[in-house]
Amino acid sequence: MKLDEDRRYRAVNSKDARFDGVFYTAVTSTGIYCRPSCPARTPKRENVRFYATAAAAHDAGFRACRRCRPDAAPGSPEWDVRADTVGRAMRLIRDGVVESDGVPGLAERLGYSTRHVHRLLTDEVGAGPLAIARSNRAHHARILLETTGLPVTDVAFASGFASVRQFNDTLRTVYDSTPSGLRAASRRRSPRSRPTAAPSGAITLRLAVRKPFAYDGLLRFLAARTVPGVEVVRDGTYARTLRLPHGEGVVALTPAPDHVACVLELSDLRDTMAAVNRCRALLDLDADPVAIDEVLGDGPALSTAVSTTPGVRVPGHVDGYELAVRAVVGQQVSVAGARTTLGRIVRERGAALVPELHPLAAAYALSHVFPEPEALAAADPAGLGMPRSRGATVVGVADSVAVGKLDLTPSADREALREELLRLRGIGPWTADYVLMRATRDPDVLLATDLVIGRRLQALGLTPSRTTDPTLRWSPWRSYAAMHLWNLPDRPASERQP
Repeated sequence: MKLDEDRRYRAVNSKDARFDGVFYTAVTSTGIYCRPSCPARTPKRENVRFYATAAAAHDAGFRACRRCRPDAAPGSPEWDVRADTVGRAMRLIRDGVVESDGVPGLAERLGYSTRHVHRLLTDEVGAGPLAIARSNRAHHARILLETTGLPVTDVAFASGFASVRQFNDTLRTVYDSTPSGLRAASRRRSPRSRPTAAPSGAITLRLAVRKPFAYDGLLRFLAARTVPGVEVVRDGTYARTLRLPHGEGVVALTPAPDHVACVLELSDLRDTMAAVNRCRALLDLDADPVAIDEVLGDGPALSTAVSTTPGVRVPGHVDGYELAVRAVVGQQVSVAGARTTLGRIVRERGAALVPELHPLAAAYALSHVFPEPEALAAADPAGLGMPRSRGATVVGVADSVAVGKLDLTPSADREALREELLRLRGIGPWTADYVLMRATRDPDVLLATDLVIGRRLQALGLTPSRTTDPTLRWSPWRSYAAMHLWNLPDRPASERQP
């Protein structure tokens, strides 16, 4: 543990931005906590304490630094890598389960008592579920106060607080400031760019990202698979409709090398946190590209690809259920054919948007929200525009989600989900692994059964066998290796390795 803390202090001393969000540095002499790359003078070693989460620093009595704003750092990639109970709990809290179902609901999803869940989180990350959820709410509230012109009361409920009094008390504890004080300080820092709400009622945000960020390939991947009426890629912006807990929404995401500009149009402001978290998952913004590239680039197989395109991301999704349906529809057909079929299903069974109520959707020619699970579960498999067997699989997936048998959220138990998917008639290993890779953001899915990836592994002499698996050298980042393998150019047979 001492050696680990010494390494952390060296990262702080070198202002290493790679560790922003991975851990937090608290200074006992000032009572504040910072991100490792804070430009302030490095504190003495004896005055430094390290915490795994911002919530743990809050609970220890420290407040956020106003200079480096540590709570604005990208989330720790550890919670997406870990498949244990603590990792699942952190993903569930990030998805807003504590706000919607409370700590008992969180514990029920994990299969443990509330006391045991609290003990696990306190031991691992230094704070209980309520403290972590409160920290997340405070972070979202600060972003809304600084980047929008929403009234303070609206910001409170959009951030997940149950009352304005609770909202004010939390901001005083976390930031030692009032909501109006945070907004005024932000305007003093940037007097020329005062945040205001868009005339349409849209919310404009800036999503943090770790560099390098290979967003061009990400946009190309999404553009090739857009469903008409639901999503579109235009002029470097990805826009789509959203099914959210309290209603529908529309989002437009414009990636840049160091951030993502996000415009949200929501039917209910309470869905703000959920929408932001889904957008971060879609673009894989919490990944650690430096750590991933170090592993994948260590060897001749992918070294050229990694050096040519650093910071590759694995596209996630805003809705695991929608992704599973799309994966099934796309089985054994071309990408263009799957888009046509899905577009017809959306027009016939999806909820239509009213253009007057959703001007952002109208601006991008988005017309429908993807059908609810109940709508597809009640459909006739023969009337879905595909072979009846595949239509029956689509109906089976939708029915399993509708009755709560299939958990396709990012916080799902990945092993259990894969087994449950394989039990459904018409779903094989490729589809199950593809859903795990994108819906649950599992970073270690190679998709070795994919024809393209299998062919390229064979050309590189890395085909797994029953006794050995040379691709384990890329673990736990094999999902990112799969993206590189998909993007490798085909070489003539004479140049391929035996």
